[in-house]
Amino acid sequence: MPISLLNAFSCLDWLAIGCFFMCWAWYYYYCRLRLRTKRCLAATMHSYRYDWMKRMVDREVRIADATIMTHLERNGAFFASSSLLILAALFSLLGATEKVLAIMTALPFAMLAPTELGIEIKLLLLISIFIYAFFTFSWSMRQYNFCAILIASAPLPSEKSITPGARSAFAIQAANVIDLAANQFNYGLRAYYFGLALLGWFLHPLVLIFSTVAVVAVLYRREFHSKTLKALVAGRDPNIVFRGILQDLEKTEVGVSSLQDTATNDRKP
Repeated sequence: MPISLLNAFSCLDWLAIGCFFMCWAWYYYYCRLRLRTKRCLAATMHSYRYDWMKRMVDREVRIADATIMTHLERNGAFFASSSLLILAALFSLLGATEKVLAIMTALPFAMLAPTELGIEIKLLLLISIFIYAFFTFSWSMRQYNFCAILIASAPLPSEKSITPGARSAFAIQAANVIDLAANQFNYGLRAYYFGLALLGWFLHPLVLIFSTVAVVAVLYRREFHSKTLKALVAGRDPNIVFRGILQDLEKTEVGVSSLQDTATNDRKP
């Protein structure tokens, strides 16, 4: 490793960037391992997508299905174009590292004595993350395009030559393709989250460690313990009751009522 690269970062910097990549890789493999053993958004949405495709093959008119697919594809197009705009801004900063260095040096809470090489490496790392996000979102767009073609080629209910087993297999594989597109979209969003966490490195390595752990905690809660997940699971299991924001209000009202009853009982002689 070049001496200049070693001098560009301290031991704390290397520890922080190692923590960054380890947390990203750990969360990726954790989600893959827990996909079948723990209740999560990805597994729950797969069951909904399968029901969607199973009902789609039984419908004559599929305009609504094509409209939904177009909407999903546009989401990926929006983030892909946003990634290009972010990359253009980062490349512009890469050509003006002296100004960036002057701004970073003037910040009272930033790490002391940042080097121009260090700033360039941090910008290049951000550029790599958003290049990965662009390719991920663009691949998600293509997969949603494939899904639209699958919907257009789905067997009609009036086709008696198609066996029920063939219809079921088509629905399962169409749902799998939508899952693949949604997972790619999710990976792109995850790159955005970790890209935001990497911005903390411009201030201090400890800020990078804190922001990385915070991003993992936010992603984990939303994927495995969010209220949205509870609502989705309750929609498929009648034994689970979830009332959304009303449930929280009911808990608050029950708590207030109990406090009022306690206060009333205390005032009684």
